[in-house]
Amino acid sequence: MSNPPTLTSLSTADLAEILFCSGLQESDRPSAEQVRRAIKDRYCACGGDSSGCVAAVAQEAGDHPETYTSRMRWALSTVSEAYRETTPAA
Repeated sequence: MSNPPTLTSLSTADLAEILFCSGLQESDRPSAEQVRRAIKDRYCACGGDSSGCVAAVAQEAGDHPETYTSRMRWALSTVSEAYRETTPAA
């Protein structure tokens, strides 16, 4: 049995799916730290298996297609920004 991936090994898209499933909302205007904490908490709640988040994203897309695209765009841009701050400049 292989070990589950760590947060640092997940792609931006994977992290965005996890954020999408968290309780954070765009209207909360979360800080980078709040975003990273929400992702970590949600990932841990899924037992380190992001497939639960993927299923929730798919369900949400089916249930609320009118809001899916804007929420996923927000999640992708928010993750990119939150994790850029943790990467040292070259």
